[in-house]
Order: sequence, then structure tokens, then C-alpha cells
Amino acid sequence: MTVTRWRGRLGALVVTTIMVAACGNSGGAGDAAGPQSSITSSTAPAPPLGNPGPAAGEGGPDLSAVDLRLEEIDGLSGPIALTFRPDDDALYVAEKRGQVRRVVRGQGAGEASVDAAAVLDLSDQISTGGEQGLLGLDFSPDGARLYVDYTDTAGDTQVVEYAFRDGRADVASRRVILSVDQPYANHNGGQVVFGPDGLLYVGLGDGGGRNDPNRNGQNLGTLLGKILRIDPTPSDGKTYTVPPDNPFVDRPGAVPETFAWGLRNPWRFSWDRLTGDLWIADVGQDEWEEIDFRPSGSPAGANFGWSLMDSTHPLHGTNPPEGILPILEYTHDGGNCSVTGGYVYRGTRIPALRGAYLYGDYCSGEVWGLVQADGKVVDRQPLDVPSHQIYSFGEDASGELYLLADDGLYRIVVA
Repeated sequence: MTVTRWRGRLGALVVTTIMVAACGNSGGAGDAAGPQSSITSSTAPAPPLGNPGPAAGEGGPDLSAVDLRLEEIDGLSGPIALTFRPDDDALYVAEKRGQVRRVVRGQGAGEASVDAAAVLDLSDQISTGGEQGLLGLDFSPDGARLYVDYTDTAGDTQVVEYAFRDGRADVASRRVILSVDQPYANHNGGQVVFGPDGLLYVGLGDGGGRNDPNRNGQNLGTLLGKILRIDPTPSDGKTYTVPPDNPFVDRPGAVPETFAWGLRNPWRFSWDRLTGDLWIADVGQDEWEEIDFRPSGSPAGANFGWSLMDSTHPLHGTNPPEGILPILEYTHDGGNCSVTGGYVYRGTRIPALRGAYLYGDYCSGEVWGLVQADGKVVDRQPLDVPSHQIYSFGEDASGELYLLADDGLYRIVVA
């Protein structure tokens, strides 16, 4: 397929090669297992209003009919996360090196430019080695505040809030929401996103090291290896509020912020904007990558098994009680090494793709479409797009999708 370049006002693209969402084969040892726990329930997020459902016939998306190309938006270096702001035509992109950039779409098809001035520059406050850096961003539902997730100069996770005024983050308003010590340099997670319930979700890996040396994935007493669910509004002298219906609020010894656990490194999770279904791509270790799926209305508190299991394969034990097995696993054959989660396509420009979940692999650069029915995969096919080291995917306000790679930002369009 073809690649069409969108020329930005910054001129030539600066190419960098940065490893993110890595397979995590770094060292580390330890045998102290954390406490085991079964799953409790809470109210799941309600499905949001979304774009129309599948248009490719009554059966839904038709992956065999999908023909794609990529349009490059020039002027970005190491784009790693993308979001949009309510009632704002621009896109906002986090660069791994520490800058948030504003992308303005032009009047004609295939036109876009990147503002020369950064919306926010954190380049002197972050570490950028390996899987570290500015890793995630999102706006509050009213667009008044910008939230970022990054590893600071000590390598620890910081989730920070800024007021957003006059097209820029107000650095004087900086407020740290959450700080998490990271024992190793990898498996930092890094996604920060408002869910369909209007609450803030934060993805954290197990803290790094091979085989989850501190057993954080199955330890409900730590924030690591979890997806957290919080209200960023301060209360009771704290920087945020724990929603009272979180699944482990009343569990002794458990961190009440936990929404989901048993995760190695959730490198991007998303909700289907039409159905409210939750998709999680969890980076595996030596041989397997996994995608997890929770239909809308499922109880919160799901345990996805790491590190008792690596995907469906025993590691430190057997499948945990009531654990959730992935909807899909794939091997490292063919140059694969690290899954990158995407979105269910709900745009209008690629009708045959509408309703399919897109994801990719960092090393092979392959992009796949996946179709599920009743929680089971009914179709999965590679999509013929040029290969890139895939950092992330992005979704705009209209449900159109973007690919973020080591060498730039690309809009996914019909060929």
C-alpha cells in the first residue's frame, strides 16, 4: 500500500528509534509472592454514545474488503500518544522526549500542520531511556484540564494535571495527582485516559524485571500491575478521590484505586465508543502477547492472571481463581515481540472496517483487524499497511484512527 506525506510547517521529519512497550526481558530476581485474592464486583462503566455501528452488511465488518493506506503528518518526533479536546478541531500528541504538540488540520484533504510551539514542554523533567518518557495524555471531559503520565528523572511515574488556557497548558497550575515508585526502568504502563464514566483511568505495569520478581501482578496491596480508576478531584486532604464503587474499596490490605489487576504491562487500553466494551493489550514476556476483552456491563475487579500466567500459559502457578483469559494470544514468530493496543473503529471513512478492533506489534510492524462476537474471535486478518515500529494508536473525535510510530504520525485511511 502507499504512504502519503502530510507536510507540516516544521519541514523535514526527525527520525528517531526508541524502544517502547518492550518485551521486558530485563533482569531481576525475587521470590516473595504477594497476597492472592479473588474477584469482587462493582458497577461497570455505562456504554457511551458513539458513531453508527458496522456498515458492511448485517454481519458487521468485512476485513477481506479492507484496503488501507497511511497519510503521514509531518513534523513530529517519537509520537507516543494522541488525544483530542472537546469542541476543539485540533489533535494533541505527546512526544516521548517530553513535548505535547498541537496538530491543526487544514481545509483540504490530506492537509495538516504541527504548531511550532509546544503546548507543554516537560523535556527537562523526564527520563527517556528504554520504555521511559512522556507516555500518555488526555483532557478532562470539559477540556479545562490536561493530564499527562511520565517517568521523572528518577524513573518514577508521575500523573500530573495542568489547567488548559489559551491553547496551552498553564505550567503555574501544575498539580501532581499521583506518584508511583518504579523499581525497574521497564513496564511503566503510562496510559492516562478518561473512561466513559467520566473517571480517570491510569495504566501501570508490574514495575519491571523478569518474571515479575516482586510478584506485583498478583499483589492487591500495590498499585503496580493494575489499571487504576480515580476521580482527580481532591478530597479529604488527598490529591484525588477514590470512587466508592471501586471493587476493592472495602478489601483489607488492598489498594482501593484498583479497577483491574494481574497485568504485566498494559500498553494501551480503550473502550468501544459505541458499545462500551473494554479492550486491553498486555505485553507478554518471551513467547506470547495477549489481548484482553471485557464486554460492557462486566463486573469491575477482573484479574488477568499475570504473573501466575503469561497469557494462557502457567508461569508461577496455575490460572488464578476467577481469572480472565485473553480473547486472543499470539506468538513471537514472524518477528513479533510486543503488542500495541488500538481501538474499535467507529469512524465513517472506512465502512468495511467499522466494528473491528485494530492492534499492532512493535517489532514486526504488523497491523491486524480483529472481530469478536459474544467474547470470541470470529475473524482476524493482517491489514496491508506499510511496516513501522508501532508505538501506539490514536482516535479522533470522529472515530477515525491514527498510527503513531518511531518515524512519525500517520492517519489510517481507505486506499
